[in-house]
Amino acid sequence: MNKNESKYFNTAIKMDEALITLLEKKDFEYITIKELCDTAGVNRSTFYLHYENTSDLLKETTRYIIDKHLSYYGIDKQRISLQFEVCKREDLLFITDEYLKPYLSFIKENQRLFRVSIKEFHSMNMDEVYEKMFENIFSPILARFHVPENERPYIMKFYLTGVFAIIMEWLDKNCSDEMDSIIKIIIDCVMGERKIDG
Repeated sequence: MNKNESKYFNTAIKMDEALITLLEKKDFEYITIKELCDTAGVNRSTFYLHYENTSDLLKETTRYIIDKHLSYYGIDKQRISLQFEVCKREDLLFITDEYLKPYLSFIKENQRLFRVSIKEFHSMNMDEVYEKMFENIFSPILARFHVPENERPYIMKFYLTGVFAIIMEWLDKNCSDEMDSIIKIIIDCVMGERKIDG
């Protein structure tokens, strides 16, 4: 990376961090370019060298958060969806230590980012991200388990809402409970391992 690329990249990170800081305090539609520039410590002209408007920055910040999250997995994003058709069905279970540990590590180490992503779910188009995940990951997996297509959105909503509730409870406690304990709770709830009779 040459000096100009490095400078451009550093400014982009400053702008992403400034937006995240401001989103913790107020809704996206009330954030001004002046506030962004002041928070990032850059001139207005620098902002316009990088972005046309605040929506451009929001798109970049969303990509920044998603890329940061994916970096915790160390997976080849292209190959993973191709594997759904050929791997063993037991390899399609993502409620395992292998997948939950990176997910929860990301949340614990990036609580600010995760909270902002939840607060600004629609502004950041996270619903589109979920739709793509459903199309490219969840639906092909459910197809392998012969789940009828019309039932798939309901089943995913059920499981994701449950997992999300556990994570939000953990987040409300500033992720102070042991990660392994949270993983066990998620696995027990999703995979039905919890014994009711004690």
